[in-house]
Amino acid sequence: MCNPVRSLAVWAALLGVTVVLGLVGESQRVLTIAIQTFMLAALASSWNILGGFAGQISLGHAAFFGLGAIVTRELWLGGMPFVLSVVAALVVVIVAAGVVGVPLLRFRDIYFAVGTLAMGVAVSLTIGNVRPGVSSLPVGALREYTFAGPYFLALGVLVVTVVVSLWLRHSKLGLGMMAVRDDEQAAGAIGVSALGHKMVAFVMSGALAGLAGASFAYFSVSYYPNFPFHVVWTFEAILAVFIGGVGTIAGPVIGAAFFVVGRDTLPSGIGEFQVVMFGVLFIVVVLRLPGGIVEGAERLLDRSGLVRRGAGLSGQESAGATDEKGV
Repeated sequence: MCNPVRSLAVWAALLGVTVVLGLVGESQRVLTIAIQTFMLAALASSWNILGGFAGQISLGHAAFFGLGAIVTRELWLGGMPFVLSVVAALVVVIVAAGVVGVPLLRFRDIYFAVGTLAMGVAVSLTIGNVRPGVSSLPVGALREYTFAGPYFLALGVLVVTVVVSLWLRHSKLGLGMMAVRDDEQAAGAIGVSALGHKMVAFVMSGALAGLAGASFAYFSVSYYPNFPFHVVWTFEAILAVFIGGVGTIAGPVIGAAFFVVGRDTLPSGIGEFQVVMFGVLFIVVVLRLPGGIVEGAERLLDRSGLVRRGAGLSGQESAGATDEKGV
């Protein structure tokens, strides 16, 4: 098991490195990759609360990402201060998640997944018909545009999402979600409300996805309003979670970095074959390493620890040590 102090030190060191990169980094390509990684990691971590902690596989998670983006963008470009726009978007997403979560969470397993997928596709098509034009930043905003603002906003959203996930992992609420995930009937027998915990997970994951959408709205200079609602955002988030490790804290972040960097470094000429390659990777990870990169790393650490322990035993035995309690 990982040492909590060591884990906290690692997270603090990574945060320090990313802050320094945002302050001194000048390469637009590097900063763009970093921002995309932060956004996908935040979206994947938000999905992990529902799918990894509560065991509810949602295929319509992009609906909340897009809702956070479009509300933030419309209010911000309409003259409202950006911070208030994000707060308003967060409120809208929470209300929307609460409204659609009540009927959707009545379904189970594949029916829930299909229901969320239908919701996501319906919202995407509706936005595409209602807002067919392009949303672009005004000329004045373009003159003042820098990567620093979107960078630190996306990083801040990721930090908030990771902190919430860490709190859930060790809280009574999070333990209740995991109990429902592992055995819903057994959880109900000990007084854990399955529907209540799934509802809280649904709303929390939707709200955090909405914050990630707000960072996308602030970062993107020009895009079609229905783009953040596209189902590809959901599948990329799910892929990042499974590559990194479902139900873990670091998994979605590691998976997102692996996915974004890998996608960016692949030759641009292969086009749609990127989807095939990552699809094959997803199948390989699920079959060969169900716990993702995090589980693989833990296995390696355990094996290296056993090797060192074995070496220590051999040395003591050769020296004639016989006290087992001292080993």
